[in-house]
Amino acid sequence: MQSLIDKKNRIKELTALLSEASKAYYAEGREIMPNIEYDALYDELLALEQETGIVLSGSPTQNVGYEVISELPKERHQSPMLSLNKTKSVEELQGWLGDKKGILSWKLDGLTIVLTYEGGELKKAVTRGNGEIGEVVTQNAKVFEGLPLKIGFKGELVIRGEAVIKYSDFARINEELPEADAAYKNPRNLCSGSVRQLDPSITKERHVNLIAFQLVKAEGVDFNNSFKQRFEWLREQGFEIVEYTEVDRDSIGAAVEDFKERIASNDFPSDGLVLCYEDVEYGLSLGRTAKFPRNSIAFKWQDETAETVLRKVEWSASRTGLINPIAVFDPVELEGTTVSRASVHNISIVRELGLGIGDRIKVYKANMIIPQIAEDLTKSGSLEIPSVCPVCGGGTEIRRDKEAETLYCTNEDCAAKRIKSFTLMVSRDALNIDGLSEMKLEKFIQAGFIRAFSDLFELERYKEQIVSMEGFGEKSCDNLLSAIEKARDTELYRPLYGLGIPGIGLSGAKLIAKHFDSDYDRIKTADKEELLSIDGIGEVLADAFIAYFSDGGKRSEADRLMDKLRIRTEASDDEGDSVELSIGGESLQVRRDRFAGQTFVITGDVEHFKNRRELQDIIELLGGKASGSVSKKTSFLINNDINSTSSKNKKAKELSVPIMTEEDFIELLRT
Repeated sequence: MQSLIDKKNRIKELTALLSEASKAYYAEGREIMPNIEYDALYDELLALEQETGIVLSGSPTQNVGYEVISELPKERHQSPMLSLNKTKSVEELQGWLGDKKGILSWKLDGLTIVLTYEGGELKKAVTRGNGEIGEVVTQNAKVFEGLPLKIGFKGELVIRGEAVIKYSDFARINEELPEADAAYKNPRNLCSGSVRQLDPSITKERHVNLIAFQLVKAEGVDFNNSFKQRFEWLREQGFEIVEYTEVDRDSIGAAVEDFKERIASNDFPSDGLVLCYEDVEYGLSLGRTAKFPRNSIAFKWQDETAETVLRKVEWSASRTGLINPIAVFDPVELEGTTVSRASVHNISIVRELGLGIGDRIKVYKANMIIPQIAEDLTKSGSLEIPSVCPVCGGGTEIRRDKEAETLYCTNEDCAAKRIKSFTLMVSRDALNIDGLSEMKLEKFIQAGFIRAFSDLFELERYKEQIVSMEGFGEKSCDNLLSAIEKARDTELYRPLYGLGIPGIGLSGAKLIAKHFDSDYDRIKTADKEELLSIDGIGEVLADAFIAYFSDGGKRSEADRLMDKLRIRTEASDDEGDSVELSIGGESLQVRRDRFAGQTFVITGDVEHFKNRRELQDIIELLGGKASGSVSKKTSFLINNDINSTSSKNKKAKELSVPIMTEEDFIELLRT
């Protein structure tokens, strides 16, 4: 039996441990322990505090969130944003509701934002922060998807909503963003990092959604004391509101079960439900505790766990060099699906769990969606950390990143780090291998099928393994291999562009290929003088080109690739004098030399093109150049905000460089 001193020491230990976990979760957007473990330790601490009457300063049962630490401006909330008391028992929900009616809704797992509207316009957005002080993210909130910037109501309106990133967007973003592999493990963490960006354009790219869940103030509006009417009024103003249903003591059990059955098909993250009193004044009359309001309560899912055996750990290298451990165990049934794999995230968690091959482990699904290891019951701690990268065989090293130990590949030429270079090589303007997406490339690299460009044309030998991969079948594999075979017949400028030589865009590759009559042997041995004789190739590009082919490894890889190709030498004659472009649904026939001798600089957001890169590619396709800075040689600056006071706009005006919008550019294509 524990003595009072033992219990006090345990309280001290739990307070420190949970405070660190809260700091990581709320302030840094990362997790250092599974949710199930945090909840269990929190319940243990709360029980000890109630039993002993001892509550230490800084206890997570008394504090809300954690002090914000970013560079964003801070602001104190008009009223504290408290956490909700929680339960995992439907019977407790029934007892809490009593004979009252309630509103049951999803408990969204994102970042809580307080929004203030004045005169019908969004004036301010502040994060929850530590419950007392939040961070001002108004500019970022203005790019949230589905959030109205103007509403019909002109009085002061204050609402609370949850910024969330959908699972589908999370998967796509993790494929596109190099830093996502290292920094973000779930949609909630990615959302936290996205909302708190100093650059709103990054927030916009990550498709953050705002879902309203509470109306705090609507000046002069009578809602007849109804929580439901508040929701419906917000919907009328143009807000996306959280899904809810009206319940009473008798119907709440079935309602909880209905929500539970739909979790697996949800595209947004949720970690439970929230129950509020439909009678707003009654709920407010109950007051609050030091941490919890009494007018609402959270329902957390009862995590279904299963015991199994850890059979192996796969080490998955990413484009950042980060090597993530993935646990593979005997299949078990969880929440209606079969689970056999779970990400362990980093070395610190491997060591904290005490993992070893053959250990008996307990697994669960976080938020009933994401498989996690809750506990290693054996704790052998015998798992060996690999000393070499599973993709390239290069050395590895353990680094400390935000207090967590992570494993990295030290080889700069690791194929996993070169995913972007492979993506460029198979792109439309390079080898144009239809159906070979970045996600598929990453799978092939992880499997060891691709290490160099030439390996793209050796995938036939792995057909049996490819067909068995998730997302593939006999037909899709045959289609891919057919597209690869078709790509063997190509013009030299395409693989030359695909090599990714710094500064050598599509137009530069065409100029070089044409000058040397598509003779690769002459091109790779070209000297600076001959390169400079090409109109459009300056000293910087010539130096970059020579440096590339002076690197023995890069030159050897390019040689092996060229050996796999059948080069057509009359590309310009075959292609004709014009090219067909499709822009915003409009088809334009444009001369290939339309922008010959002209240099463009692109800045700001684009609206008619996927991104600035697409606009740059079109300029180069039509014989022009795209530069990163404005100079006397600049022909046009493209910026949709002509009146911007940006440095590029100022420089363009100083040098009398014309500034055009995208619309002006498209009109130029029409003429």
